Amino acid sequence: MGGLRFERLDALRAAAIVWMAAYHFCYDLNLFGFIRENFYNDPFWTTQRTAIVSLFLFCAGLGQAVAWQQGQGWPRFWRRWAQVAGCAVLVSIGSYLMFPRSFIYFGVLHGIAVMLIVTRLTAGWGRWLWPLGLAAIVLPQFVQHPFFDTRWTNWLGLITRKPVTEDYVPLLPWLGVMWWGLAAGQWVLAQRPGWLAGGVPRALAPLAWLGRWSLSFYMLHQPVFIGALAALVWLSR
Repeated sequence: MGGLRFERLDALRAAAIVWMAAYHFCYDLNLFGFIRENFYNDPFWTTQRTAIVSLFLFCAGLGQAVAWQQGQGWPRFWRRWAQVAGCAVLVSIGSYLMFPRSFIYFGVLHGIAVMLIVTRLTAGWGRWLWPLGLAAIVLPQFVQHPFFDTRWTNWLGLITRKPVTEDYVPLLPWLGVMWWGLAAGQWVLAQRPGWLAGGVPRALAPLAWLGRWSLSFYMLHQPVFIGALAALVWLSR
């Protein structure tokens, strides 16, 4: 299994980040006044955000299944984790400079950093990952308390009101999506490895390549978009 390529998984991951980039570009167009949309309440945008984050985290779970199957050691895991956590810190700093009142303190990368540790520790739980994932998704609908509404506790997700922040991906319910990705990945690798392993058609090769650089793409796309639109606004004055 260690010698197999997983270009199909890479391409799926790239599809998620390209969709995310398109969403962010529209958000930036709205930020600079080129369009007028309600990204916080319009179902067209809120549903897309949920779908994008779900696909992104599901792919992260699939990736963890591959790493577990290949016997990835803790040193390599922690090196990758440090990259994600470091990028999460940079996102917080950058968003604070732009949105000091609603900066990102627990967005998608922060959530992934925590969830990677949890999924790594629970990767050997087998079929229990399916009901655990369901419980994680459903629990915030039934268990909520004002204690979890503070910035120091709302990362758990058991909130009574949504915090004011540009991106918010708490542990619950999103850990359930990554658990399902991990469980699905383990099943596929055991029963249908060809669904993930192997090459892709030549037309999709650029997508597979992009999927291998998903974190770099994620970190660069917003500065490029915002810089380009800011320059366009400045030149049009």
